[in-house]
Amino acid sequence: MKLFSALADGTRREIVKILAERGELPVAEISKNFTITAPAVSQHLKVLREAGVLSVRKQAQQRFYRIDEKGMEEVGGWLSEVREKWNARLNALDAHVMEMNQKEKK
Repeated sequence: MKLFSALADGTRREIVKILAERGELPVAEISKNFTITAPAVSQHLKVLREAGVLSVRKQAQQRFYRIDEKGMEEVGGWLSEVREKWNARLNALDAHVMEMNQKEKK
């Protein structure tokens, strides 16, 4: 998934966190949170936008970024699917352990 590759980078995860906390922001405001150059931040924003994590709105010369709900729904859906499978495995393990304990008591 392109989305998870985009989120694998710490700077990009921090950008998403900032936008989740503060909402839509212009590139200049996002850049203030990092020691890297503004063009480097713009490159990270581009990766996140292309992966569907962020969307952009142009206003005059500025670009405003915000979290793209569809992208976050995709992440949430994938996490839910993995959680369900993991819980099923844990439930099966629990049932097996209980069965083994009952056999030992006999």
